[in-house]
Order: sequence, then C-alpha cells, then structure tokens
Amino acid sequence: MSARPRFERIAFFGTPEFAVPSLAALDAAGRRPVVVVSQPARRAGRGGRVVEPPVARWARAHGVDLLQPTRVRDDGFLGRLRAMELDLAVVAAYGRIFPRSLLELPSRGCLNVHASLLPAWRGASPVQAAIANGERVTGVTTMVMEEGLDTGPILLREEVAIGPLETAGELASRLAEVGARLLVRTLDGLEAGDVEPRPQCDATASYAPMLRPEDGVVDWDREAGEIASRVRAYEPWPGSRTWLRGEAIRIVAARPLTSFAGPDRGDGRDRPGAFLGCREVEGIGRAAVVRCGGSSALALDRVQRPGRRPVSGIDLANGLRLAVGDRFGVQA
Repeated sequence: MSARPRFERIAFFGTPEFAVPSLAALDAAGRRPVVVVSQPARRAGRGGRVVEPPVARWARAHGVDLLQPTRVRDDGFLGRLRAMELDLAVVAAYGRIFPRSLLELPSRGCLNVHASLLPAWRGASPVQAAIANGERVTGVTTMVMEEGLDTGPILLREEVAIGPLETAGELASRLAEVGARLLVRTLDGLEAGDVEPRPQCDATASYAPMLRPEDGVVDWDREAGEIASRVRAYEPWPGSRTWLRGEAIRIVAARPLTSFAGPDRGDGRDRPGAFLGCREVEGIGRAAVVRCGGSSALALDRVQRPGRRPVSGIDLANGLRLAVGDRFGVQA
C-alpha cells in the first residue's frame, strides 16, 4: 500500500473525561487540532453551578480554538467549520448524532473512537453494557463514521480485560487511555497506507442505548450475580438504588454469594429483597445479606443513605436496626 498525505487540519469533537486522553494524545503526537468542538457548559449539582465539560476545559487551558454549538446542524456552525478546510474530524464521546452535512464536511471524512469491540455494543453506553451483561473482555475500536449508529467500517481494535470488581468509571478511564494510543496508531497507519477500513458484521451487532436514571433501580427478582454486575456497571452513573423503609438507598458496591442456602420459612424472609442478616463473606468480611431471585443472595459491601457518606452494609444494618425479613425495594 502506498503512503497517503498527512492529516494537517483536524477538528476534534468530544465532551466528557473519556475524550480528554485522545485529545491530549493528538497534541503530544504533533497533531494539535485546529479547533475543538464540545457540548455547551451545563448546570450541575444541587447548587446549579455552571460546569464546563472536561474537553472544553482542556481546550481553554491549552489555547486551542473552541466551539460549543447547541446544535451541530446549525448553518452558522457548519459554515465556520467549512471555512477551516478540514482534512479530518476525530470524534470521541461527543454525545451528538452527526448529520450527513457534517459527516461530509472534512475532505477525508470523520473518525470515531468507540469504547467497545464493534459491532458489539453500538450506542451511547457501551462500557456499562459490557459490565452489566457479565462480559470479561471489551475494548476500543476506531472506525469511519457514517449515518448509521456506530455502523461504519472498522479501522483498528484493541481488546481489554474487564476486572472482576471493576466499575464502569474505572473501566472507562482505562479504555480512554487505550483509545488515545489506538487513535494515534490509526492516523499513522492511515497515512502510511497500512490501515484499511473493514465492514462490520451487522448480524452480530448488539446495542447499548443511553442510560436513564430509572435504569439504576435494583430489581431484586434478578439473580444476585446479575444485580452485582449492574451495580458495577452503573457506578458512578446512574447509580444503583433501592428503597428501605421509604428511604432511597444507593448501593455502591456489592458481591453475589457463590454458595448460599437461605431459609424458606414462608415468613417473608424467602422473598426477593428480604434482609437475611449478617454473615462472613469472602473478600468483604462480615456483610449484610439480601435475598435475590432464584434463591440467590447479595452481600452489600458499600451503601449510602441520602445526604450521607457511604458506609458498609453492616453499618447500615446496625444503624437502622434491621431485622431479618425487613424488605429492600419497598418504597412506602
């Protein structure tokens, strides 16, 4: 394969912390973007303080031109990009669907850094989906963008093992660094003629839709292993929560019991969500145990009541003086 022209004029699209390593890697590789595009600052937290996205903060700190359009279809925004005569747009977790008018604007197209091994987990929450579904391996893919949702041809992929207790936040941080290195390798390979796009297999695709706050509500009818995976997947957002005596309880960390023979007395403690008391659990020590579906049980490692700091499940049980049979998941 013959060498191709260097990408001289690059636009970078990204918003959250996941995208910052890719942006920094471009800069370190002598490929500083001519413009960075991020979503606008938004109000966050109880005080409603206006917070700039991490990518926008990086651009301002490093003196790179920054655009923060409310709509990527805006004619004024597209006109400004068109005047820059871009070679390429690099996208990492920008958070908006690109219309054809934007996809076709750079002379050599748009490239995306996606946090899964495509075609697995196309969509907005691939890191969470991989953990929630109990997968042991995920990775990062660089791909050519097209109008479909993460359907474009694959350029490079790199596998990453998922730690048995790893949360989505922890895994996303590792994948961000992998993605940054993969991005630079991809651009180098495209210029050298060593990387060619390969079509995805749509028949094996899976989808990871955008998460909603209600996705974090614990369903105690599920088996403990599945609940524990979801707790890891939804940490730090949207978080896993349940109710106890009418109070919302956040489950920060939990583990399924690999061997459990619980009571079946017909007195309520055999129902999913029932508190089964406290017992020794490998890797945790003494922990509060809750009945789940399929006669399985979940050990609560770290939990948090509204407005308080996280504590152990034992501290929660002692502080509320829980009795065997008390039910988690009951709002009233």
